[in-house]
Amino acid sequence: MTTEKEALNHEQRVKIFKALADETRLEIIRTLYINKKEMNCGEVGHICDTSKSNTSYHFRTLREAKLIKVRKEAQTKYMTIDLETFQTYLPGFLDTL
Repeated sequence: MTTEKEALNHEQRVKIFKALADETRLEIIRTLYINKKEMNCGEVGHICDTSKSNTSYHFRTLREAKLIKVRKEAQTKYMTIDLETFQTYLPGFLDTL
């Protein structure tokens, strides 16, 4: 019998793997991890060679999977890696990027 906590963990794992299954989102995670600082959509989009709207779409998917944290300042959103999620669900993954 599956407990509610186990079911939530399973759902979270599914979101994480769906988010990381996309090459662009994986490149965004790699970019954020390598730069080790907050970055906005424009900065990441420039490095990953994607439009701001496309990058923003991918950021939303990554945020919903709790792979990144978002901080808004005026009209600009800044993203960082959510290390806690990676340590909990994918320990050692970031070091492989």
